[in-house]
Amino acid sequence: MIALIDIQKSFDGHRVLNGLTLRVQKGETLVLLGRSGCGKSVTLRLLLGLLQPDEGRILIDGEDVTDFDESQWVPVRKRIGMVFQAAALFDSLTVRDNVAYGLEEHSDLSDEEIDRIVAERLAFVGLEGTQDMMPSELSGGMRKRVALARAMAMNPEIMLYDEPTTGLDPITARSINKLIRKTQQTYGVTSIVVTHELESGFSVADRVAVMNEGRILFVGTVDEVRRCEDPFVRDFLAGPSWHEEENGTKSA
Repeated sequence: MIALIDIQKSFDGHRVLNGLTLRVQKGETLVLLGRSGCGKSVTLRLLLGLLQPDEGRILIDGEDVTDFDESQWVPVRKRIGMVFQAAALFDSLTVRDNVAYGLEEHSDLSDEEIDRIVAERLAFVGLEGTQDMMPSELSGGMRKRVALARAMAMNPEIMLYDEPTTGLDPITARSINKLIRKTQQTYGVTSIVVTHELESGFSVADRVAVMNEGRILFVGTVDEVRRCEDPFVRDFLAGPSWHEEENGTKSA
């Protein structure tokens, strides 16, 4: 469903992605693990067409989108849902209007049909009856749930999650992880989850990809990554390195 082939990307002479190659199978959830600054979030921006690679190819469902211009990316983005690290809700809009935003911008549905879809998506994430609330009235976990409802409103084929459980307490984080799995199982979406939190990542992953210095070091199931003999992978899984972002380091 997704293929990144020998991707190179630099900023101001600093190479962030260095020959990254990654393939994501249709319907699976792949978790992308790595330390701060290794290029995880840059990878997501490439898949949304917000950045272009310096070298390499990007394929989505077999279509080469590497050199697409902005107008060509519009229909591709309609097939992709994105849950941002800080939820990125519109603070001036109600929950209903946040979830409905994509439908109102990119569909010809009636207000009644949009309201029905909004209600269904909010019920799916356990937030029935919150349509008239403002983002300022929501807890962090509720904001993430609304962000997921908004991302799913357009029935995307691909879901991208950027640090979906960062800043949440363990109980709320587990509820978000369950929703990520439920979304995959209910809608059959192909998902990439960027995270530095091992417990969360392992709980949702069909496969895990470990990044370092702009390239993929290892891809495999949770059991396979636990048994991996690569020195960096072993150190990453065993050491405190994944806590860097929790301590205030901004993710790549």
